[in-house]
Amino acid sequence: MKHLPNIQSPKDIKFLSMEELVELATEIRQDIISTVSQTGGHLASNLGSVELSIAIHYVFDLLTDRVVWDVSDQIYTHKILTGRRDRMNTLRQYGGLSGFAKRSESEYDHFGAGHASTSISAAFGMAAARDNAGEKHKVIAVIGDGAMTGGLAFEGLNNAGSSKKDLLVILNDNNWAISKNVGGMSHYLTTIMSDEKLNKLRDEIWELTGRFKRRDKIRKTISRIENSIKSLLVQGGFFENLGFRYFGPIDGHNIELLIKTLQRVNNLHGPILLHVATIKGKGYNPAEGNPCKYHGVGKFDKITGETAPKGGNLPAYMKVFGDTMVELGAKDHSVVAITAAMTSGTGLVEFSEKYPERFFDVGIAEGHAGTFVAGLAVAGVKPYLVLYSTFLQRSFDNIVHDIALQKLPVVMCLDRAGLVGDDGPTHHGVFDLSYLSMIPDVSIVVPKDGNEMRAMLHYTVDNELEGPLAIRYPRAAVPTEMREDIDNIEWGKWELLTPASEIVVLAVGTMVAQMQEVAEVLSGKNISLTVVNARFVKPFDEAMLKEITGWAHVILTAEENQLAGGFGETIASYLMSHGYTGRFKAFGLPDRFIQHGARELLLKEVGLDIDSIVASIEELSDRKEDGRFFKKLRFHKSDSGKKTSSSSEVKRPVGE
Repeated sequence: MKHLPNIQSPKDIKFLSMEELVELATEIRQDIISTVSQTGGHLASNLGSVELSIAIHYVFDLLTDRVVWDVSDQIYTHKILTGRRDRMNTLRQYGGLSGFAKRSESEYDHFGAGHASTSISAAFGMAAARDNAGEKHKVIAVIGDGAMTGGLAFEGLNNAGSSKKDLLVILNDNNWAISKNVGGMSHYLTTIMSDEKLNKLRDEIWELTGRFKRRDKIRKTISRIENSIKSLLVQGGFFENLGFRYFGPIDGHNIELLIKTLQRVNNLHGPILLHVATIKGKGYNPAEGNPCKYHGVGKFDKITGETAPKGGNLPAYMKVFGDTMVELGAKDHSVVAITAAMTSGTGLVEFSEKYPERFFDVGIAEGHAGTFVAGLAVAGVKPYLVLYSTFLQRSFDNIVHDIALQKLPVVMCLDRAGLVGDDGPTHHGVFDLSYLSMIPDVSIVVPKDGNEMRAMLHYTVDNELEGPLAIRYPRAAVPTEMREDIDNIEWGKWELLTPASEIVVLAVGTMVAQMQEVAEVLSGKNISLTVVNARFVKPFDEAMLKEITGWAHVILTAEENQLAGGFGETIASYLMSHGYTGRFKAFGLPDRFIQHGARELLLKEVGLDIDSIVASIEELSDRKEDGRFFKKLRFHKSDSGKKTSSSSEVKRPVGE
């Protein structure tokens, strides 16, 4: 490393020559490859944005100016240049650096992100606030081509373009299809259009024409000529029509060109869009050859590019889901799968190849996806909307207004439900049970393993659904071996997994296997725990719950979801309103955002690990009642760093 060890802040790169900046880009690229090979993370997107990140820091002062990185999965160079290189080995690790922009992590991170298409709206908000305060700093949004498929990006463009406020949007386009446009004419035209003298002359002509009687017609003619020339040679007509001055596309790996162009557009006023062409995975052959695979990757061998093998022989839920969808597609020709730029991430590659006419990737447009599937359902097909749990949040209104209100038989398949680990709070799927439970006519099922998930999916295609149904499953391997035969489950009924005892836990999804292990540990302590697979969350199995209240002195719930509005609160409400006289306690996630880190460490932090649950149940079973009747609902919330359980508890003396 020649230059990188000397870079402590963005100021240090401003003294480097163009040749030295090129050398720095190579060093940073190698540093990112080494880091991500050890920590996992977003590789291809970061390798493609090295030169652009350097150029932005070279031209702008990001302690004064503001930059918003869309998704922020391309900011590793930004982190390295802003004094965080010595901590990059902690990237995405528990207690370490976030894999995304995080305002509390650095004064250079001006806006947190993790989901796509937010940058332009956020940057425009910053620009409006700047103008209201009479300040003069620059505001920049950096958005990738994938994020441009999201409707929010176009809403931001439309609003910002009509405002005439100073705002620079950089479109980091890594689509190889536009490479033919990154040529001499495009470079020449962009250089001319952004030239300071030419733009000064342009402004003077504009001012001069204002003195003429027919100024509006003259100005309109001048604009039409200018736009016609640009439309003939570049692709920016769409952005121009929205009110942005368009420049590019230019080579996003040519540092000198990037810097000169940014310096020139920095002197211009109004909304500006700079189109930059980059190569995803630039400088690392495995990532350039397969940018999809190396977009988000686990640990890998940086020499060969081979990813580290995953432990265990059991398949991931995603793999089981994908295989089952292929089965459903063969069984019923009305089955259609829909996802939002997550074909690979949701296990739908094989389905998309076998049934291309029945597969739709709508891009990063989850809201549109929600209404699109409603249209499919109205037309008589069987739509399966497949999204990460955290991304389904973006379709909330569409679920309420377009799906649930019309009681349409849409199956919502929620991958990555629960704590997902290293990607952190923007990606944890820990709210879906809460926000879906409050929507009328939405049913929710949560399988305990892969066999149960497969059986539930087959049920949805073999039977007429009365309304929308959500099925949630985690980012994990299934806990038991897969069987060839499809399980026969009684729809709507919970499953009693262990003999009846005075302490019963109603476990949801991932917590079923967890509670079975807890039961084994407690058995060695002479405490019996009955584990119920509460696979039907809404509507829940009221008949079995009523039966349980007849013989259980302690009822517990366990869910990998936030307690507020979750399954535990639903059960607590039922028990209190039906005169239950025993104890109740809910295990779940506290009312705060959970940070990034290995799932096992996060479960321990929030008290959902085996040891914490065992200790909590031991304490509960040892308590003595004083004969009083408590109706108070009490929430125990663990503070960050504490190992106590996050739970809610209703206390009532046994036998009152």
